[in-house]
Amino acid sequence: MDNLMIRGGRPLTGEVWLPAAKNSVLPIIAASILTEEDVVIHNCPLLSDITGMLDIIRSLGGRAELKDNTLWINNRDVRSACVSNALTGGIRSSIFILGPILGRLRTAEVSYPGGCEIGLRPIDLHLGGLRALGVRINEEGGMIRCDGGNIRGGIVNLDFPSVGATENIMMAAVLAEGRTVIRNAAREPEIVDLQGFINRLGGRVHGAGSSLITIDGVKKLSGGEYLPLADRIAAGTYLTACAACGGDVTVHGIYAETISAVTEKLARTGCELREFDDRIRIRATGKPKAVSKIETQVYPGFPTDMQAQFGALLAAADGVSIVVENIFENRFKYTVQLGMMGANITVKDRTAVIRGVKRLKGAQVCAEDLRGGAALVLAGLAAEGETTVRNARHIDRGYQNIETVFRALGADIQRK
Repeated sequence: MDNLMIRGGRPLTGEVWLPAAKNSVLPIIAASILTEEDVVIHNCPLLSDITGMLDIIRSLGGRAELKDNTLWINNRDVRSACVSNALTGGIRSSIFILGPILGRLRTAEVSYPGGCEIGLRPIDLHLGGLRALGVRINEEGGMIRCDGGNIRGGIVNLDFPSVGATENIMMAAVLAEGRTVIRNAAREPEIVDLQGFINRLGGRVHGAGSSLITIDGVKKLSGGEYLPLADRIAAGTYLTACAACGGDVTVHGIYAETISAVTEKLARTGCELREFDDRIRIRATGKPKAVSKIETQVYPGFPTDMQAQFGALLAAADGVSIVVENIFENRFKYTVQLGMMGANITVKDRTAVIRGVKRLKGAQVCAEDLRGGAALVLAGLAAEGETTVRNARHIDRGYQNIETVFRALGADIQRK
């Protein structure tokens, strides 16, 4: 069941209700280790990355059940501080487990994380931040071994506003004595969400959403229920699909300010967008227009996780577009697959020149990573003829039943 079969050329019409953001849920699951009481997360999607993180929780002695998009976790019996490569190898976000294990058990032994091969994602910022809190770290034999017996509040100056490092340091500091200050912190909405979750359980985190975050350590956290933010990258993907195919789609659950960099570029392609309190409506007619230049940036700039989807949109736009990838050096691999569908894209280093063609043609293509796979689905939906997207398991890491969502919008797409 790893192939998506698409007959393209149909406009998309209808409504989409978003699940919670994968990039919020994963660190929230990790943060649940910090409490021995029940945690309930609502609107949680069934994604392979999330089930992988829950497997890690269970391996440590915790219990977890995801049913009807409600996730229950209890980590009272967590005793193990070791996570092997068998559990971390397929999921980059497994590194989030390091901070909360240290916070709870004062020791941790974690294998290096895996995930999409979209470029180097060194974890030295994570480790440097933990060292600033007094953690002793030894890297040997593919394992990260941490002694947090002397963990305490400290000042962390990040060289780059890394989302993962910001979140890991936040979680490690929650139960540490004293005040921790993170400077040059990442500002993503998912970090604000993690702060909201921790504070719901009794933590004292302030400043998320800005470049300066403070964490005042507490002795323990309680349990509680939480509703994470909706998935802004999924929202951007469905809006971009409508721009590529034409139609009229309303995406529910999204706050416009969280994806303003995306909607601004969609408007440049000629789409009409209307923003409401908790939803966005897009109407697309005619051939999309090229966008002179897009550069991926840290939030609130244009997200790297939307770069590939826009590449698929611009491949059949009217004119020439330039896309610059500033975050990950290997994020243009999907362009080779788009070339099989007739796209005219030239890539050099971190820049792609996309010369729009009259129409993409259906072909057999292969997803090599999560967002690149989503881009191939969008291309297939807009293309003439039949497209097969192989290795859909990559797409399943970030989209729950993507074919069901698009079928509800009128697309001809099946999983086989």
